[in-house]
Amino acid sequence: MDRIQATVSWQEGMAFKGQTESGHSVQMDAAPEVGGANRGARPMELLLTALGGCTGMDVISILRKMRQQVTSYEVRVAGSRAGDHPRVFQEITVEHVVRGRDLAEDMVARAVKLSETRYCPISAMLGKSVRLVHTYRIEET
Repeated sequence: MDRIQATVSWQEGMAFKGQTESGHSVQMDAAPEVGGANRGARPMELLLTALGGCTGMDVISILRKMRQQVTSYEVRVAGSRAGDHPRVFQEITVEHVVRGRDLAEDMVARAVKLSETRYCPISAMLGKSVRLVHTYRIEET
């Protein structure tokens, strides 16, 4: 079994610093109304960001292998949370916005589907507990 580690250390107030095994760090903090100073991302925002990065790396890699001429690419991720604690995500939408020249819609659709159903472990894990909706949009440049 593959094992990944990270350490999260309290800084002050509600601020924490996450340190990854690969040597990268991320600052987290809470909003002022809950005792934070807004000096970093919220953990739930980071979860959405992680999902976007995971699926985005898959999709761009697949599109390159398909020889698609992608000039820019964004993954827009939004989550709807429950009103009661623990305020989990109930639905997460993932919109892939792919820009390029002569992009084949069937190839973009296939790349998104492969990431969603086969390659992105974050999508697979979250999909067991929350409704995930992946969409894509192609913009010609």
